Amino acid sequence: MKRILVGACALVAMGTAIAGGTPAVGAPAPAPSGDPFVAAMQRDLGLTEVQVRTRMRQEATAMDVDPVAQAAAGAAYGGSWFDAARGRLVVGLSDMDSAGAVLATGADVVEVPNTLALLNSVKSTLDTMKAPADVASWRVDPKAGSVVVTVRRGGNVEDFLAAARKLGPVTVEETDSVPTTFAAGTVGGDPYYINNSVRCSIGFSVQGGFVSAGHCGGAGATVNGWDGSWMGNFAASSFPGNDYSFIRIGGGWWTVPVVLGWGTVPDRLVRGSSVAPPGSSICRSGSTTHWHCGTVLALNETVNYQQGAVYQMTKTNVCAEPGDSGGSFISGEQAQGMTSGGWGNCGSGGETWFQPVNEVLGAYGLSLVVA
Repeated sequence: MKRILVGACALVAMGTAIAGGTPAVGAPAPAPSGDPFVAAMQRDLGLTEVQVRTRMRQEATAMDVDPVAQAAAGAAYGGSWFDAARGRLVVGLSDMDSAGAVLATGADVVEVPNTLALLNSVKSTLDTMKAPADVASWRVDPKAGSVVVTVRRGGNVEDFLAAARKLGPVTVEETDSVPTTFAAGTVGGDPYYINNSVRCSIGFSVQGGFVSAGHCGGAGATVNGWDGSWMGNFAASSFPGNDYSFIRIGGGWWTVPVVLGWGTVPDRLVRGSSVAPPGSSICRSGSTTHWHCGTVLALNETVNYQQGAVYQMTKTNVCAEPGDSGGSFISGEQAQGMTSGGWGNCGSGGETWFQPVNEVLGAYGLSLVVA
C-alpha cells in the first residue's frame, strides 16, 4: 500500500489548499494583483495573490531540496514531484528503509512500486524503437510507477504497444491531439528570423549567443533580429532526437540574462537553471502569444513528431502557438528550457513540451548568462 510520510514541521490546513488548486465552485474570481507577474500567475493558474506568492516560495525551496533528497534516497529513488496541496517536494521510494534520511532533507515521501532507474531503463529501450505516427509520446510517470504511452484514439498502435509492454511496466492513455512543432513563416513580431523566412523565439542568453529550438534552423542558417539586422548564424543544431540549437551572435548584438515579459509582466532576470520538479508552476515567453503560465506535468517524455521522435522533453499545460518555438520556459528565476511543440492554442488551451536548457548547455559546452 502506498503511504505518504510528512515531515514533522509540515503544517496542512484541513479543507484549504494553501499553495495551489482552483477556487471553490461558486467562489468569486481572484482579484488581479498589482504585481503583473503575480497577476499572470493568478490568471493562468486560477490562484489568489496570496496563493501565488506562497507557492513561488515553496517551489523555490523544493528545487533546492530535490537534488539533496535524491541523494538521500539512494538506490530506492522512485522520482520526485512538487505537491501543490502540501506545498512540498514529494519523493517516491521503492524501499522505505531510506525514508528517514529523505524526510530529514525537508521532503515528504511516498512508497512507489518501481525505482526511477527501472522506469528510465524501460523508456530508454522504448526510445530505440520506431513508433508509428499514431503514437504521440511516451514518458516516465514516477507517481504511477510506470512508463505512460500516449496514443491517438482509434490509431493503429497495437504492435508498438505489444512490444512496449514486454519491456516492463507500461500503461496507455489516449488523446485526440498529436503534438506539432511551433515554428512559423515570417509575420510581425519580435525576436528572430531564420534565412529571412521562418520566425522563432529566443530561448536564453549564453556566452557568445543564445539557445533556441533545433527545428527552427540547421547549422549555418542566417539569423536576423527583430529589426531586420543581421544577428548571427546557427553554430549548431539538433532535430529530431533533440530539439535544441546554439546561435552565435555578432553584428553589435549582445547577451543579457533576461526573459521578456512583453508588457504583461516585468522582464524576468535569469539566475540559474535548477530543474523544477513535476507539479511546479512554470511560465513561457514567446514572440507570438507572449507570456503564459501553467504547471509542469512530466519530465523525460519522448514526443513523436512527424519529423521523428525527440527525447527527454518536459511536458506542461502551458499554451503556445506557431512562432513561439525556441522561446523561454522559466520557473521563478530559474531557466527551464526552450519551447518545442505541442497541441492547442492560447484561446482554447492545450499542452506544450520544452527541451530542457541544461541539455543544450551540456551538449555544446555552453554557459548560461545569469544575473
